[in-house]
Amino acid sequence: MTNDDGAAPFSPGVTYRGPADEQVVSDPVRIRALAHPVRLELLDVLDDQGEATATECAAATGESVASCSYHLRILAKHGYIEKVDRPGREKPWKTVSSSRSQVIDRNAAGSVHAVSAMAGIHVHRQSDRIQSWLQRAPQLPVEDIDVSSVMGSSFYATHEELRQFRDDLLELSRRFDGRWQHAGNRPEGSVPVQLFAVLNIDPDRGGVAKARETGGSAVGDDQ
Repeated sequence: MTNDDGAAPFSPGVTYRGPADEQVVSDPVRIRALAHPVRLELLDVLDDQGEATATECAAATGESVASCSYHLRILAKHGYIEKVDRPGREKPWKTVSSSRSQVIDRNAAGSVHAVSAMAGIHVHRQSDRIQSWLQRAPQLPVEDIDVSSVMGSSFYATHEELRQFRDDLLELSRRFDGRWQHAGNRPEGSVPVQLFAVLNIDPDRGGVAKARETGGSAVGDDQ
C-alpha cells in the first residue's frame, strides 16, 4: 500500500484505506496547509471545471488574481494540485485527485488537532450551504425537495462496527464515482447532489463513560 504521494507505505498509525484513486493525506503539516477556506474553494473550482488558471479561479471565487496565485502555489507545494502542461504563458491548474481524505495518523504528533481543524472548516462550509438550500427550498421544484432528506440517528456500536459502518457509507456513495467529473457518465435526468454526514462517538452521553469503565460496549436499536 502506498501513501498519499504514491511513494512509500502508509504509516502503521493510519487505519483508513481508501480506493486506489483517492488521495489520502495523513501528514499534519499537509492537512493544516489545506485548512483554509480560500484553498478549499479553489479545489471546488478545479473539481468542477477540470482545470483553471489563476485568472479563471479569481473570476469564479471573487478573490484577486494575486490571492488565487498564492493559494494555488501553496496547494501545489503540498501536493493537492499540479500544473497542466499546455501552450500559453499562464498555465492552468488541475487537482491531483478529485477524491480526497484527510485522516488521523496515531503515530504523528498533532495529527488529531490538524484533522479536527480541517473538519471544523468543512462543517462550517457545509452548514452555510445547507442553510442556504433550506432557505431556498420553498421556491425550488417540489420534486427536488421530495427526494432530499435531513436525518439523524443514535445507537450503540463497537469501534469495529463503526469503522465498518463508515466504510459501508463511503462505498454506497462510490456507486456514483466519475459522474461529477465526466458528463458522459451521467444518466438522463440526473441532477447535481451534495451529501454531508457526520458519524461520531458522543462523549457527552453517560453510556460512553460507563462502557469504558466496565471495559465493554453495547449495541442497541436506533432511538
